[in-house]
Amino acid sequence: MNTTKHIVSFSGGKDSTAMLLMMLEKNMQVDDILFADTGKDFPQMYEHIKKVENYINKNIIIVKAKHSFDYYLGDIERKNKLKYKHNGRGWADMRIRWCTSELKTYPIERYLKNSKPYIQHVGIAHDEKHRAEKYKTRQNIKYPLIDWGITEKEALEYCYSHGFDWGGLYDKFKRLSCYCCPLQSINELRVVYKEFPELWADMLEMDKKSWRSFRSDYTLTQLNEKFRSEINLFGGK
Repeated sequence: MNTTKHIVSFSGGKDSTAMLLMMLEKNMQVDDILFADTGKDFPQMYEHIKKVENYINKNIIIVKAKHSFDYYLGDIERKNKLKYKHNGRGWADMRIRWCTSELKTYPIERYLKNSKPYIQHVGIAHDEKHRAEKYKTRQNIKYPLIDWGITEKEALEYCYSHGFDWGGLYDKFKRLSCYCCPLQSINELRVVYKEFPELWADMLEMDKKSWRSFRSDYTLTQLNEKFRSEINLFGGK
């Protein structure tokens, strides 16, 4: 009897969604489906997850970090309790991507630790296979999209053909990450400002907790003023 669990890492984006649906279509073994909830995804992403659950008639397991995004970002109680110099990690950047490790990687690793033996299926497309290189020696990680030669474009088209469109998010953003991610392009941040004002307002509140600037080129306050000026000047175009 095969006791190895087959676990899908499900970010909810186009690649992991296409991988999951294709695996099920091919009648491949899928025991657990894991979604690491940062608490800062777009509302359309949470709607997408429910839609996928209904479509495949399987539960998606939500895993979370021990504390919230805002707690790690900056929390006075945390500073007092742990005696940190600063009151938290502050906004992430390319060098310090604590949000990915604390809120995604570690919660999934804790779950996997209690699921041995297992094979983890990760949704990385064929045209981004370089991202899988650092894990190439690990026999318990599989990349079905790479094996099948499925590109990012093909993965998105496949999802669209199955009725999954994320409420149009992929028309606005190249990748679907947390709405508050400083690593987004200026154009993508402009979209958040214009089309998701309630999420932008949350970012401004979060910014008050961070000792680090939102970006190296702009503070969040500067971006707020920049986008406001653009609307005043160009009428929102």
